[in-house]
Formats: sequence, structure tokens, C-alpha cells
Amino acid sequence: MNRRKALKNIFIFSVFTTIGVGGYKFYNLKKKPAIYLLSDYKDLIAELAETIIPATHTPGAKAANVQDFIINIITNCTGKEDQNNFIIGLQDLEQYCYSNYDLAFTDCTLTQKIETLNYFEQKDTYRYNILNKVNMKLFGLAFIFQLKSLTVQGYCMSYQGATKGLAYDFIPKVYQPCLPLQPNQKSWATK
Repeated sequence: MNRRKALKNIFIFSVFTTIGVGGYKFYNLKKKPAIYLLSDYKDLIAELAETIIPATHTPGAKAANVQDFIINIITNCTGKEDQNNFIIGLQDLEQYCYSNYDLAFTDCTLTQKIETLNYFEQKDTYRYNILNKVNMKLFGLAFIFQLKSLTVQGYCMSYQGATKGLAYDFIPKVYQPCLPLQPNQKSWATK
């Protein structure tokens, strides 16, 4: 076999392999999402949210029932791409924990949980910001960024988070546009 023919065959093989892998990833994002799986992952979502906002002297994400908020938003308010990204991300996270720690995420130690979340954040973040924007435009918002955003939103919108995790003035007496912050003051629940 001459060299030109061999190089041509290698090039054709690599092009078709790239198209096949890209097509498979694109198909996974565009297919009908398996929303029914979210109820099976409720405990995992609760543990992930609790890892992001743990219970300290204020209630954590589990106490605020953030997992119900996340499932509701993913089910009713996001597109197919983001739903598929979230469900595939949960499956990948479970698989990563089993392959690296031989444990489910819910059974891992706190350091293992944090390492796992850091791994997924590094995996979905590119060095150049323009690549992150292009990736988000083509393939939707990555699992870890959806999880973090929805966890914070759900916590701040919950009763536990707004009243105990944030500073909340039930009846503001006077409008004061600029207030100096006190040492160790919580963020404001209202804007």
C-alpha cells in the first residue's frame, strides 16, 4: 500500500469518527428527556445541594427543600438540552463516584464530595471564556452550573433561606437607599 492511500484512509477514518461522536452527543442532547428519572435522583440532588450550601448555624439546602425546587424547575422551566444535560450529568456523577471511590455520592465523605464537584466544574470549564460561551450556545448549560445556580436560587427563595440564612426585614419602616454593612452581617433577602 502506498503512503498516499494510507494517509487518505486515516484521514477519512478520523473524519467519520469525529462526525459519529459529535452526532451521538448532539442526538443525546436533542432526544426526549427522561424526566421520570429525576424523582429517582431526589436524594442525590438533596445531597449535592447540601454539599454546596451546608447546614451551619443557619439551615442548609436540605432543610430548605431545595431538591424539590430544582426538580420542579428542571421539569417545568428548562428546555430539552438543559434537561438532558442535567440528567446525563447526574448519571455521570454517580458513575464517577462508583469508579473512583466505590461508593455512591451520598455515602462519600465531605472531601470526596467536594473533590467530585470540583472535578465536574473543571471538566465543564475551558481556559478561554469564548470557548465557554460557544459550548453553552451549542450544547446548553452544563450540569454543574445548572446545579449551583438552582441551588442558590432555591435556597434564597425558600422560607428557611430568606429568614434565617439572609437578613430579612419583615416590615421596613423607612426607605434607606444606602446602609453601611455591620461586621459579619448576612446578605439582604430583599433588594
